[in-house]
Amino acid sequence: MARFFIEMAYNGADFHGWQKQPNATTVQETLEEVLSKVFRESVSVTGAGRTDTGVHASYFVAHFDLEALPFEEKLILHKVNSLLPQGIAVYSVSGVSDDAHARFDAVNRTYEYHIVLQKNPFYSGLTYRPWFHPDIDLMNLAAERLKDYSDFTSFARLHGGNKTNLCNIEKAFWENRGDRYVFVVSADRFLRNMVRAIVGTLLEVGRGKVAVDDFSGIIEAKDRSHAGTSAPGQGLFLTDIKYPEKVFVRTF
Repeated sequence: MARFFIEMAYNGADFHGWQKQPNATTVQETLEEVLSKVFRESVSVTGAGRTDTGVHASYFVAHFDLEALPFEEKLILHKVNSLLPQGIAVYSVSGVSDDAHARFDAVNRTYEYHIVLQKNPFYSGLTYRPWFHPDIDLMNLAAERLKDYSDFTSFARLHGGNKTNLCNIEKAFWENRGDRYVFVVSADRFLRNMVRAIVGTLLEVGRGKVAVDDFSGIIEAKDRSHAGTSAPGQGLFLTDIKYPEKVFVRTF
């Protein structure tokens, strides 16, 4: 058997998240079915993480094992992408060491959350439009506080089954990208629903309902009920995953 990493992207609008589940269309199951058909053997795929229903990935990594057969990457990519639905694209298939792991070897992940302040039909399903105009400067002041903490129980999904709620957030900020505002957050790991819960709470700061100092208090409470409602999934993108160079180097 040989192990391969694949780099890919997907629009989450038509999927019930990454992880395979009964009676629902997921990215993982769809990809496994296509790879199994192309390689003519049963293929099981392990992703770098799992995204919820409606959440997107402009960059995602997964691995699978295959009987050691030589193949031409360009030809395989053509076959795979021709069979995948429009919402999923695979960009590379790279051989890696047998013990390389798409999830456990990742040392950093970056997410972005996109909001727009006016209706735009071309961003439907890819952004979130709050009904108010948030104060981005206040939201940035609050976001900066995230880097002062490591326990994010207040933003973790209840009964999420996490072994630990500790994360090291390296950057967290809002930026103006012309027709939208984007929240960028990077950490060594994320809890389920964590980014959406953070964004929902930051939006409460932006509308003046939660003070910046109170945002710190919400984190210190280590209680999900103190934080705001999670922002909708359609504005969230997984945009980058980093690995040690000895494991895998991003190719695009």
